[in-house]
Amino acid sequence: MTVAKLSSKNQIVVPKEVRSALGIKPGDKLILVVHGKSASLMPEPKDHMKALKAIGRGLYPPGYLEEERKAWNE
Repeated sequence: MTVAKLSSKNQIVVPKEVRSALGIKPGDKLILVVHGKSASLMPEPKDHMKALKAIGRGLYPPGYLEEERKAWNE
């Protein structure tokens, strides 16, 4: 775990360990997502469609969606 300090100008420096782990460099955009009293930091994807592709794969057991679709047509 690394710690970053908030400056008087409300800026933080992303520690080298985190930059290396995320593969980010100066000029890259970051996404911050707030979860209650905590936040996640991640690099902005260069291709949003590619990043979202198959995001739901594996959420449902095999055959579940096909059965649901059949039920809609009945």
